[in-house]
Amino acid sequence: MVMGSAIPDYTQVSIRCDNLASTQTQSDSLSRRNLDLMERFRHYLWLERGLSENTIESYSSDVKLFAGSILPDEVTLDNAGTEHILAYLAKRVSEGASTRTTARFLSSLKRFYTLLAREGLIDIDPTALVEAPKAGRPLPISLSEVQIEKLLLAPDLESPEGIRDKAMLELTYSSGLRVSELIALTLPQLNRTAGVLKVNGKGNKERLLPVGDIALEYLEQYLQWGRDTLLKRQTGCDHVFVTRRGTGLTRQAFWYRVKKYALDADIRQELSPHTLRHAFATHLVNNDADLRVVQLLLGHSSISTTQIYTHVATERLKELHTEHHPRG
Repeated sequence: MVMGSAIPDYTQVSIRCDNLASTQTQSDSLSRRNLDLMERFRHYLWLERGLSENTIESYSSDVKLFAGSILPDEVTLDNAGTEHILAYLAKRVSEGASTRTTARFLSSLKRFYTLLAREGLIDIDPTALVEAPKAGRPLPISLSEVQIEKLLLAPDLESPEGIRDKAMLELTYSSGLRVSELIALTLPQLNRTAGVLKVNGKGNKERLLPVGDIALEYLEQYLQWGRDTLLKRQTGCDHVFVTRRGTGLTRQAFWYRVKKYALDADIRQELSPHTLRHAFATHLVNNDADLRVVQLLLGHSSISTTQIYTHVATERLKELHTEHHPRG
């Protein structure tokens, strides 16, 4: 869990909780005992776990929903049983909660009851034997090779922004960069002679990536005149991809450009900032690249993360079979 960037004013947190207690309505069905337990939980999350106020609010809200929506008036949080937990989760699912959301609800309750058990407020943790639902990993959004070609042809090469964007798109698709790696790329990280670049990935892990000939060609064009035109002799910025303000391009700006070019290329499906990275990996797998090599290129610490692209390739084969086979 990420630590909060600043220590919240917990006096205000306590005041809000007290205000909550003073304005309870009958419809809340929250006893004074439940409120005391929830306040204890909030103190634990802040004082011992050091969580941010937003995270504390999220966990507390889940516990409050459980207390208010499933427990009968005579049952308080510290004497609820496993049957109450299961009934609550079933209710959330029937209301349309996703597997991921249901798992988060259960995680909040497990944290809460772990605290109560640790402090001797309950003898048996009602969540101990309740397993979280297994969330199926969503397949990454990718594009076909034809769609990628259309996207890469979209930038206007007559403008410095256009040649910059062309180089960015080509480089991302050629090397499978994360957006964060692309926009953070600096001139010393490029070895244009060898056709490789060095990136600092997640966990500050360095890796060397090959750059394809086409990407190198447009990168050279951009560096020879596009970048200097954008900078207008401004110095001090060593980012590869820059703006007319003399600063590095932001993640949001890159995402905006991708969406613009997708519309220009008549690509209407939903995209993500990592669409080109996903296409890079999917197309390698489609063309029989070794999965371990793809893992190294993507900078994945585990091969299981890379294996998702085999599922993407399988799904694409199914779509083609359905579309083209007479009995598909």
